[in-house]
Amino acid sequence: LVSIGSQVSLGAQAVCKSIWCPTPLPLAPALMSHPQVQRALLALTIPPETLQAVKGRMLQAMRKGLSRQTHAQANVRMLPTYICSTPDGTEKGDFLVVELCQTHVRTLRVTLLGDGNQSPQVTYKIFDMPGEIMRGKGEALFDFIAQCVSQFLAGIGSPQHRLPLGFVFPFSCRQTQLDKAELISWSKGFSCSNVEGKDVVQLLQSAIKKQKLQHVDVVALMNDTVGTMMTCSMVGKPCEVALVVGMGTNSCFMAEAQQVEMAEETSGRMCVNTEWGCFGDDGTLNDILTPYDQNVDQESSNPGEKRFEKLVGSLYLAEIVRHALTTLAAVKVLFVGSNVTVLRTKDVLKTQQVLEIIDNEEGMAKARSTLESLGLRPSEQDCCRVQQICRAVVSRAAALCAAGLAAILSHMCQSRELEQLSVNVGVDSELYRGHSSRFGEILQSVTGLLAPECKATLLPSVDGTGLGAAIVTAVALRLAAQRREVDQLLAPLRLSRADLERVQLLMRQEMERGLGRESNANASVRMLPTYVRGTPDGTERGEFLALDLGGTNFRVLVVRVLENSICMASESYVIPTAVTQSTGEELFDHIIDCIVDFQLKQDLMEQVLPLGFTFSFPCQQLGLDKAVLLSWTKGFSASGCVGQDVVHLLREAAQRKQHLGLKVVAVVNDTVGTMMSCGYDDPKCEIGLIVGTGTNACYMEETRNVGTVEGEQGRMCINMEWGAFGDNGCLDDFFTNFDHLVDKKTINPGKQRFEKLISGMYLGEIVRHILLALVEKRLLFRGEPCPKLQTKDIFQTKFLSDIEMDGLALRQVRAILHDLELQTSFEDSVLVREVCQTVSLRAAKLCAAGLAAVVEKMRENRGLAQLAVTVGVDGTLYKMHPRFSQHLQQTLQDLAPKCTVTFLQSEDGSGKGAALVAAVACRGAKSP
Repeated sequence: LVSIGSQVSLGAQAVCKSIWCPTPLPLAPALMSHPQVQRALLALTIPPETLQAVKGRMLQAMRKGLSRQTHAQANVRMLPTYICSTPDGTEKGDFLVVELCQTHVRTLRVTLLGDGNQSPQVTYKIFDMPGEIMRGKGEALFDFIAQCVSQFLAGIGSPQHRLPLGFVFPFSCRQTQLDKAELISWSKGFSCSNVEGKDVVQLLQSAIKKQKLQHVDVVALMNDTVGTMMTCSMVGKPCEVALVVGMGTNSCFMAEAQQVEMAEETSGRMCVNTEWGCFGDDGTLNDILTPYDQNVDQESSNPGEKRFEKLVGSLYLAEIVRHALTTLAAVKVLFVGSNVTVLRTKDVLKTQQVLEIIDNEEGMAKARSTLESLGLRPSEQDCCRVQQICRAVVSRAAALCAAGLAAILSHMCQSRELEQLSVNVGVDSELYRGHSSRFGEILQSVTGLLAPECKATLLPSVDGTGLGAAIVTAVALRLAAQRREVDQLLAPLRLSRADLERVQLLMRQEMERGLGRESNANASVRMLPTYVRGTPDGTERGEFLALDLGGTNFRVLVVRVLENSICMASESYVIPTAVTQSTGEELFDHIIDCIVDFQLKQDLMEQVLPLGFTFSFPCQQLGLDKAVLLSWTKGFSASGCVGQDVVHLLREAAQRKQHLGLKVVAVVNDTVGTMMSCGYDDPKCEIGLIVGTGTNACYMEETRNVGTVEGEQGRMCINMEWGAFGDNGCLDDFFTNFDHLVDKKTINPGKQRFEKLISGMYLGEIVRHILLALVEKRLLFRGEPCPKLQTKDIFQTKFLSDIEMDGLALRQVRAILHDLELQTSFEDSVLVREVCQTVSLRAAKLCAAGLAAVVEKMRENRGLAQLAVTVGVDGTLYKMHPRFSQHLQQTLQDLAPKCTVTFLQSEDGSGKGAALVAAVACRGAKSP
């Protein structure tokens, strides 16, 4: 091989060729003169374009293995390992490791000190394994392993405290948990009976119990590849890829969990064991197989299987060389005059000898001594040609490993939506360790050329199967302990079916109390009559004005209701804070000024149009056009308004401003407006729901059930004001410590309790307090202080929507948290997302429980076996959160199975809806 780097300036292709194309050495000018030698070396040479194609095929095979639909047919199995984190350096304690090897069992005791895994204490012992164990009964194999553990512990003075054990089992397994794995198939000369299809962890645990080692628990199973990745993670930056090239070959990497469809995990990352040794078993590598490879395959114990492994694994490299030499000797190109019968003997040449032969300095001498030990009489030219064949075989193995590694790196880069990936790769290989100047440099350089968007740093593994297994076990225990603490912290927010049924019952009781004439005053759900007695029926026509006052932005609209459509024009006006906090006269004078401005612009000053007034503050309605303000919210505090009829205040302001063309026919809140707006499009819409900054609901109740108004006939819309549900203490059992912390810092402690569990104004604050508790318990951000997180309202509810967005990579979650000056790890991002999901899910479920009480009451009111009803819904939380609406609807269906509920998003309920209330009122006034 030409020395690496000597042609770097000539371009990528020149570099590629300089790396894996065998070329003559100076000492053998006649080496390439024989065509048979040229053909042999050419057959073992893979050009750059073919390697790029091999990478592409590996990518396709990986995707096939990751997909649930195609996994069963995949050759690259992409098996989930259920290892979802790399070490963070805090791991500590005593751990046992058992490693099943080719000819022996190795047992270790590893002590980690919580010092970044920099100085682990390791004691080990090797137990030779009788050959009959490898091919005997499975029970005998696991009994032997357990006996090794027992003898090892006896030798070191077995501690009586619990000893977690990591089991290194280097065979293909179908893993469903970290401590549950069924053997798919034996390899490497093992063929123990009655093990395939069985849980090997359970087999080992049962054998350990026979040895009366009750304090030894098998908590993790892994293969050597995963252990390699874990040991290399101790070097500062986490290692997220591992490559093993020994007697066999394999790789693993940290994949995005949502792409590992064979596992249940949907967030975070999970280590995937590629089992890439079987790559090519479907024929995808046939174009690069040589006759030598075909011969090696036919002589193996598993013809047609493990095709990639047979090209790169050290178990087979010497055999490939042997078949190449045999072919050349048969045509008298090598060993002329020697008896070459010995070359027909399988395994007569060892891979270690091949690795020594390719050495630049001692290789020629080693070639001669090796060949002579076989009884051959090699010439100088023979030794040189043998060396070149050895180099070609090893170089090809390195280049093929690089193609596979490049496929993994490109997959990681794409799935994480990165332009550039920087990653550490742990490597455990006798080829890499012993001859890194050749195999390692080819691996590094070719990987870089095939995946230029990825920067991979190769790190040699130190005892990946021993120390690595201990670290896997330690990480598993650390994560399990953290999971218990997190689950304990979040448990009060995770509501059971029984909890939700109780909330539904309590809401129903408060509704009945609110409707009762005698009990209304003591009800937390006020159930205010709106005097809206019907929903749109499609006959409404005409022009209407609408006012929308629900915050610091005030809107005026003109709504034209035509036969098949509604046309609107509107304008928004800012109400200065000084006005919202001044006197009632100033506030309503300002509103009249805005109305006059709008009518002038729309040329409406000469008309007297019916006006619907959306007034989104708690009111007691005494008539369709009469509503007494109960209290200001949303930062308003204008004096002289509470206890007054807001329509009267508006009319008085009009008189002061001498605006006599004002005809207010209805005052509604935004919830009723939402119902009416959707009712125009769907006559079945008889419920309105707001889930935004605040929350509320309304519905059409039978008038006979409304004890606070006169009359028995028909129906009336009831404004529930359900945000105050629980203000009487009935929801105290559902209030967590985090909810109490949020409540205390609001402007109305003890009020609007239900709203503070559900609405967008408060969810971000609940999350913030939970994050602070996790930091205090050192479960988040490494327990480091987060000053910015101490700031009230710094964690906005919109962050929940962003963080829970489908397909949002955790890199983007980290970016959101970085904007809050939170330096997060990957695991931190996963946990923050879980907290957000828990809080928003609780809000959706509580909202559904309240709504279930409403629809069930409507169904019972009407004596129906099944109710079909539509809910008109508005609010940023419902509309913008990626999961809220789905969780709400699913939970409602579960709690109210006798009700078929359709949700219809409102378009401008507070504007269009107010006009439609006015239109329905005018329609009713014209009716005989």
